[in-house]
Formats: sequence, C-alpha cells, structure tokens
Amino acid sequence: MSSKPELFQRTPWLNGEDIEAKRTELRAYFHTTLDKYEQLFETLRGDEAYYDRPISLRHPLIFYLGHTATFFVNKLVLAGVLAERINPRLESIFAVGVDEMSWDDLNTAHYDWPTVEEVMAYRRAMRDKVDALISSLPLTLPISWESPWWAIVMGVEHERIHLETSSVLIRQHKLKYVQSHPAWQPCRNSGNAPENEMILVPAGKVVLGKDKADPVYGWDNEYGHHEAELSAFQASRYLVSNQEFLGFVEARGYETNDYWEEEGLAWRQFSGAACPTFWIREGDQWRLRLMTEEVPMPWNWPVEVNYHEAKAFCNWKQKTTGQPVRLLTEDEWYRLYDVAGLTEVPHTEPAKGNIHLDHYASSCPVDEFQQGEFFDIVGNVWQWTETPTYPFTGFEVHPLYDDFTTPTFDDRHNLLKGGSWVACGNESIWVSRYAFRRHFFQHAGFRYVISDMPATHHSSHYETDKLLSEYAEFHYGDTYFGVPNFSVALAELAIAAMSGRPARRALDLGCASGRATFELARHFDHVTGVDFSARFINQGVALAEHGILRYTLVDEGELVSYRERTLAGLNLESVRHKVEFFQGDACNLKPILTGYDLILAVNLIDRLYEPAKFLTMVHERLNPGGMLLIASPYTWLEEHTKREHWIGGFKRDGENFTTLDGLKEILGKHFRLIGAPCEVPFVIRETRHKFQHTLSEVTIWERVV
Repeated sequence: MSSKPELFQRTPWLNGEDIEAKRTELRAYFHTTLDKYEQLFETLRGDEAYYDRPISLRHPLIFYLGHTATFFVNKLVLAGVLAERINPRLESIFAVGVDEMSWDDLNTAHYDWPTVEEVMAYRRAMRDKVDALISSLPLTLPISWESPWWAIVMGVEHERIHLETSSVLIRQHKLKYVQSHPAWQPCRNSGNAPENEMILVPAGKVVLGKDKADPVYGWDNEYGHHEAELSAFQASRYLVSNQEFLGFVEARGYETNDYWEEEGLAWRQFSGAACPTFWIREGDQWRLRLMTEEVPMPWNWPVEVNYHEAKAFCNWKQKTTGQPVRLLTEDEWYRLYDVAGLTEVPHTEPAKGNIHLDHYASSCPVDEFQQGEFFDIVGNVWQWTETPTYPFTGFEVHPLYDDFTTPTFDDRHNLLKGGSWVACGNESIWVSRYAFRRHFFQHAGFRYVISDMPATHHSSHYETDKLLSEYAEFHYGDTYFGVPNFSVALAELAIAAMSGRPARRALDLGCASGRATFELARHFDHVTGVDFSARFINQGVALAEHGILRYTLVDEGELVSYRERTLAGLNLESVRHKVEFFQGDACNLKPILTGYDLILAVNLIDRLYEPAKFLTMVHERLNPGGMLLIASPYTWLEEHTKREHWIGGFKRDGENFTTLDGLKEILGKHFRLIGAPCEVPFVIRETRHKFQHTLSEVTIWERVV
C-alpha cells in the first residue's frame, strides 16, 4: 500500500467559532479542488483530445473543463452575490448538458467550441471572482442552506463530482489522446484473486437521512428520513473481481439472453458488448484499460461494469447455483457499513480504504483493504445497487439547484454506494447518494448478496412534488370554473396572430411543463421548449418520449388523488416528433436558439433576474416579420427580480409607469405592437378546495427591424 505525503483536503465542517479560520479553510478547499481538477486535464495529450468525444453520449472534454466554472457563476448569480456574468457566450455553451438526459443537445454542429486557452482564461477569471467573494462576503457560522456561502461550497463539491466523472471520460478516450502523469499513478500490485465467500449479516435496522442542522454540506437527496428493518442476509466478502467475472464471460454470459433483463438486453444488443468495456482481448490474453494506459489484466482487482452487466452476472449465478443471488440494496449497503463498524474518512490521516485519492489513481486488489469481516465496503470502486433512487420522506429541493436529483426520480437511475478511489469530498461521506443511468460507466463494480427477501423498490414513478404536480394539472389536467386551459388559449392566440406568415420554427420560452410546446406543434413544423428548470422540462420530456404523465394531486391534508394524462387523450400524439425540450436561461440563451418565426414568452418576464436583458436581445432570435407573444400577470417580487431590474410597476417622475409602458419603451426599437393588450385568465388548483385565479396580460409584437 502506498501513502500520499499530503492528503487531499476533506469536505469541511460548516460550523465553528472562528470566522477568519473558516474563511481560510474554505479558500483552501476552493483552490485545492480547482488545482486538482485542472491537473486531471494535464493527462490529455494535445488540444485535439479536448474536442474529440470519448463516447457518443457525452460532450467532448472541453465542455467539462468549462462547465464547472460556469456552474460557480450561475449559482452565485442565482444566489444574488455575483452581480454580473463573466462571459455570457461561454456560459451559454457550458451551462447544461452533463448527464445524458433526454433534453441534452449533443449535436456537435450546434457548438462553436472555444479554444483551450480561452477556457483556461475563463477559469482564471472565475477563480479570481470567487476568491474575492470568499475574502469579502459576510460570513456567519454555521453555514446553512439559506446562506450565500452554501452556493460557494456547492460549486466546490460540484467540481469534485466532475473530478471523478471526467476521469471516467478520460479513461474512455483513445490512448493516443492521454499520457501518464506523476500525480495520477495507478496501483502496480496484482495477482490472482481470492476465492469469494459469503458472510452472514444479522437482521437489523437502518436509519437514514440528514437533518438540515448537520454541519457537513449535503445534496438535497441526503436530507429527510428513512428507516427499514432488514432480515438477515448473506453478502460476498469481496467485491466481484476480474477473475470471478471471467467465469461469466467464459460461460458465454454475454451471449445468453436469459441472463439479461429486458433493458439490459437492449443495451447489450445496441452496444455489441461481449465483455466489460475496459477489458481488451489480445489473442488468448486479456489487458485492462486504466485512465492513461493499458496493463496486463490484474485479476484480483474489482471488475468494473455497468448495472446491466452486474445484474446479468447475478442472474447467471442464481441460475447456475439455484440460490437467490442479486445485487445488494441501498439499505443493505448501510447494514454492511454498520456491522463493519465503519466511520467517516478521517481528516488528518489516510483512509482505511482506497478512496479520496489517498492511495492510488486506480483500483487495487480486492483483498487489500479489510473493513470488519468484509473488504471494500467503502472505496476501490462504487457498488451498483438494486435501488432506483427515490426521495426520503421530507425531501426538499434546494432552490439554487432544483435539478440535481429530481430528474433522476424516473426509476431509470440506480444508486451506487461506497465510493471509488477518486471519490472525494461529499462523494466520500457515508450519507451521500449518487445515481446514474443503468447503462453508464463509472469506476463502478459490485458485490452480491444471497437473500430470500426481494429487493425493496421505492418507486418515484408518480410525480409527488406539490409544485410540479400543480403545474402538471395546470398544463394537462381538468379545467375549473369554466376557465379554458391557459396554455391552449395562448397557443391559439399565437397561431391566429401568424395569419399566413411562415410557420417553420417556434420557441416556447419559459415552457414549464410543456403544454403550449405541444399545442404550437399543431401549426409549426418544429417547436422548441426551453425552461430554466429541468424539473418542469422533465414532464414534457416524459410525454414526448412515452406519451404518458402520471402525478398526484393534494385533495386535503395527506389525502391525494392520482392523475394520468396521455398525448393520445389530448389529441397530441401526432405532434410528439415535432417537439424538443432544452434547459436554458432566458437571459443568456445558447446561440443555436435563433431563427424562429414565433417566440412565446408566458408568465416569464416577471420571474427573470434581469428582464431588460432578455427584452433587448429577443429580436435577435426572431426572423424579420416574426411574432413575439408575451403574457404576464406582472407580479413583480424582489425574490425573483431585484427592484432595480423591474421594467414597470413603479412611479417614474411622479407618474405611474406600468410594465406595458416598460415593454413599449424597450421593445419599440425593434418591434411593432399588434392590436391592444388583452387579458387571459388562468386557474391553478392547489387543493380540492383551494384555487388560484389570475389574469395574465397578453401583448403581441411583430419584429420590424
């Protein structure tokens, strides 16, 4: 075992008494994290390595170099502590598109990637801005969810996540694009694997979930409460090694459909996989791809596979042994953690596991780090579980990052536990909950259990977030008090206003759950829906992909009713191929979002942090003669828009200055107001006995310049 002379700084406690000492600690945490992340990219050989995508489902690495810096800027702007953006063009390119979610725009033709030096200069500018904030921002301890300092720590922890995910992409890159680096040296110990054996884990209870008073930073899905009583089960002493997995490969496991779940079989047929993705066959010999090199197969290292391969192995083992073999659940992993007597990674000495970059820049033998009767409960590689991620009771999204977890509540993202050799910061703490698509590759392997108890499945299939459910009903549900569907009414107004004009492309900006996007597609060849919140977009995506949306509605107290809406039932099935959804910021849209014949901006301008920025630029997104429809109740609130950025709703020179006055003043340079404003009502159902009735003023503008 090797030991680093200097430990990579752990995630800090956010409490204490000494304000200046905490500033110093957080400044160090910020800079050492950025240094380590940039050092990772030093393993790339030449600029071409930044632009050739390692895999087709992810962006090239230049995106990830810029994305983490943009994340800091976006969150600090949102938190109200950074007054201006650093580089709006780069920030529109690097804002979103990380996970292979349905709204990702992975068409490389859409991107005019900046040079590596441009991105590094941008990172330096961001570093200077954040360092200045750390020096000057008032600090009160403990740092809570509501503190602007939470955004700074969030940015650092986000960068540490990408330290790992980018290392995986580098590992998937062509060898010609990577090079060895003294700070990223792999383990050199290898040999034959130990024979795996099963250890009895006694019955017991697990209690999970953080309280907001916890002094360590957490992501939203860690908070709340969950407890479970577990029956006794057996778990494998070791992670499944390359040697143990070889038995599955040699048994023609990749060719035997019976071992594969339906989704896994579809992935295997699509990918053509015949062995683990990091294995390379050379004649009758096997080699293993590490981050920057290939080595003779270390048979006693853990195999690294996706969920589908791990599940197929368990099914093979079950069929060949007659025992109920499966992957462990999230609850069972916590039971292993408890029985092994494990504690958090120490702050001042190396971890007793291959984690937090304390030992190697790779996996290592499965029998190197003993933890109780087991090995590698924590560290070496992540462990796939049977558990699709789900919210604990009391789950809340953080307002600065409302789409960290909620897009994964789709029963298609499974939790990984335990951390890998490069899991650092929040990733290394026992309460962390990270989930990935089942076909994804991380530095992830698995252990298996034998249990007569089936894996408990906590479904998050129904949308239960109150706000999202209300919007699902608002867009796709019943009408109330005779008020027509708002999205349909606005789409009809917009289509009528086109009156013989070209109807090629439309943009539904602030699309929320997406009903108007679909309705506009009745008339336009193609419609793009854009919203700041991926949580809302996910509803439109679900309908476009599957034609169905399910959600619960609050009736009273804890009583709910269930709703199911389909595109077929709304007579929209025929237009689903004409829509697409992207996440975006109306004040800083991607350059590709241009050339539209219509832009619909509904209940948007009074929710923007700087509406004038949007209004002065929107003409650039429209074709000459194109139409802009704005609808808004003009509900100006400081929590959304600082008072100095309101465009109306105040006194100017002693006289009333309305939002319509502001619209005329700003849009008049490039637009002509068509007709008089009109009011369109809408009703939002909150409970069976409480409804919100609002009037939205609609103005229609034609681009003339």
